[in-house]
Amino acid sequence: MSGHSKWSTIKRQKGVTDSRRSAVFTKLGRLITVAARLGGSDPAMNFRLRLAIDKAKSANLPNDNIERAVKSGTGADKDTQTKDVLYEGFGPGGAAILVEAVTDNGNRTAAEVRRVFVKYGGSLGAQHSVGWMFARRGVMRVPLASVPPARRQELELALIDAGAEDVGEADAQLVITAAPDRLARVSRAVADRRFSAEIDVEYVPTTITTIAGAAQTKLYDLLEALDELDDVTRITCNET
Repeated sequence: MSGHSKWSTIKRQKGVTDSRRSAVFTKLGRLITVAARLGGSDPAMNFRLRLAIDKAKSANLPNDNIERAVKSGTGADKDTQTKDVLYEGFGPGGAAILVEAVTDNGNRTAAEVRRVFVKYGGSLGAQHSVGWMFARRGVMRVPLASVPPARRQELELALIDAGAEDVGEADAQLVITAAPDRLARVSRAVADRRFSAEIDVEYVPTTITTIAGAAQTKLYDLLEALDELDDVTRITCNET
């Protein structure tokens, strides 16, 4: 269940360049706005909003931007049609790809996503065409360097008791997965032991595809181009 793609690892290691920071800030603001609209403005009562704000802070989004995004979701313009959308498609080599986006114009976003898929040798699929190859899961990543070996077993037992489904290692991190409705409880088990973690709700591949050579290069070009679209907030691929 703890599958991850090579492209995701590369993207995480590269970080965010200054030229892309403005676009990333815009995407993070939209995630906060939608979360506030759906669940209210109190992060203590709205776990999705708490996750969005934590992600924004980790990317150094200014507090003023965060406050404006929350107000946008709960204020006078809360009836605008900004919403979550999910696109499914196939990449070079047969890779399955999920594209998450936040948009106020679904037709525009769908056209942009389709254009990128076609340009880079993929195809946009119908609903449920590849979604069955992924599971929605809460995911936590704890830097392994922050976990003393003597406390590793203590932490893992606490995670299992809290409802974690899987605890593994990837990219020098302890990767914990749990059902989304257990994520808050599992995250408290980490926080109570004073470990810091990156927390999110993601689509995790359950069916893995191995792609190499020219097809892999084309696939990464496709994923990079999708990631550059303004409305796209996350891409998940089952290539490993």
